[in-house]
Amino acid sequence: MNMTPDTIISIFLGVGLAASVGFRVFLPLFALSMAAYLGAWELNDSWQWIGSIPALVTFGVATLVEIFGYFIPWVDNLLDTLAIPLAGIAGTAVMVSTVVDLDPVVTWSLAIIAGGGTATAIKGANATGRLASSSTTAGLGNPIVSTIETGTAVTVSTASILAPPIAAILVIIILAIVFRIYRKLRPRRKT
Repeated sequence: MNMTPDTIISIFLGVGLAASVGFRVFLPLFALSMAAYLGAWELNDSWQWIGSIPALVTFGVATLVEIFGYFIPWVDNLLDTLAIPLAGIAGTAVMVSTVVDLDPVVTWSLAIIAGGGTATAIKGANATGRLASSSTTAGLGNPIVSTIETGTAVTVSTASILAPPIAAILVIIILAIVFRIYRKLRPRRKT
């Protein structure tokens, strides 16, 4: 397997966008669609449709609906329930659509594990955090959580497209934070 610089950068892009999917499912897809439409990023041949005007409009509308939906307490918890499985699918899709010059088996394996796995892990942690916020603040703290999540999705999506290696570093930091939060929230074993 020959790992060219383009392949490595494309993996960084895919992982960064997959992590963003863990915060907002449609925003990274919209960002990728915009980048492909503007010619800032070349997609794999079978994924060129992501850069089309219909895809750009669809992802744009879905992004706005998703962002505003997360600002409505309790609706945001319902959206999380729907978004957890969607995050795995979208994380896999952004990864497989961006990775270049790898065997299809390696590409899909990487997309499922690194793309879908990263997106699902982050979305699951966010859903747990939002549920804790809903329980402790009666949903009043959830718009703050939503603002932070949306801001993180915008930041990581932008970094993924403009500077994929920086996005990869951000993903490592985000996953470390998610792991720490998970360790604090998980039930303790009684000995």
